[in-house]
Amino acid sequence: MNSVIEEYQEIVSKALEEFSFDEWEPKELYEPCDYILSIGGKRLRPIIVMLGSYVFDGKVEDVLKPALAIEFFHNFSLMHDDIMDAAPLRRGKQTVHIKYNTNVGILSGDAMLIKAYEMFEDLPADKFKVVTKLFSKTAVELCEGQQYDMNFETQEVVTYEEYIKMITLKTGVMMGASLNIGALIADGSEEDCHNLYEFGKNLGIAFQLKDDYLDVFGQQDFGKIHAGDVFENKKTILFIKALEKAGPKEIDELKFWYSMKTDNVDKVYAVEKIFRMLKVDHAIMDLISEYTKKSMEYLDKVSASEEKKIQLRQLASSLIERQI
Repeated sequence: MNSVIEEYQEIVSKALEEFSFDEWEPKELYEPCDYILSIGGKRLRPIIVMLGSYVFDGKVEDVLKPALAIEFFHNFSLMHDDIMDAAPLRRGKQTVHIKYNTNVGILSGDAMLIKAYEMFEDLPADKFKVVTKLFSKTAVELCEGQQYDMNFETQEVVTYEEYIKMITLKTGVMMGASLNIGALIADGSEEDCHNLYEFGKNLGIAFQLKDDYLDVFGQQDFGKIHAGDVFENKKTILFIKALEKAGPKEIDELKFWYSMKTDNVDKVYAVEKIFRMLKVDHAIMDLISEYTKKSMEYLDKVSASEEKKIQLRQLASSLIERQI
């Protein structure tokens, strides 16, 4: 990570401490909000909001609270996703609904969503309207993506097009909107905001495809189950591409393993062997390259200095080249 991104990580971390829920009452509602933020990752989404502003010489103080809004929203969605997935762990720690209970996970998540909207209140009226309109549109798209993802659990056949649509809604649009919100606050032009949105959206698709790839082919990561998507029978891009390339024998074997929910390691070994034999890993890396290239074409169109855009190029590189 370079110094600008590291600087923004520090600013976001300090701001989250300042806007802590620690003093809020009732503590039973707000303590889980602090808890999920405390186990928290690299703060990717708020940093992306700030970079969207940085590209157009925006002021940190103008974009900081909207950046926190995105972080609050992201963690709200994680609380609810974990409940829907019955997930016991998040980043190696107990999920909110396991540590507290399901009702708390629902209600505390709702509170975080409302707090996210509050973070936009200091924006000038004209910017408040356009930013919250984009934010609401994106929030609904994430819900649509989550529903498609749940539909896939019982849908016998998931096409490549359906899968790309789902990850666009679940991952791509939030990355695009985060950049766009930062750019809007910094007075980026309509064309530049569009191109930055498309850069983020396509980068988000590539990022999710890499996530799917790493689930099976990545280095072992503490707190994350190797091939967890295979255990859960998730019809990710690996499964979809495998079915496209497989013969009748491999199709029958894949469907056999994906018809049972078991943590038997034989299942993972068998499925991974089929994926490697069909060179699914190569096919996915080609797709990742395709969407990354597309994202860079949109970034090239943004009328900002290369000195500014290099921060986004380096961020993209770190997201796509990661091995865990």
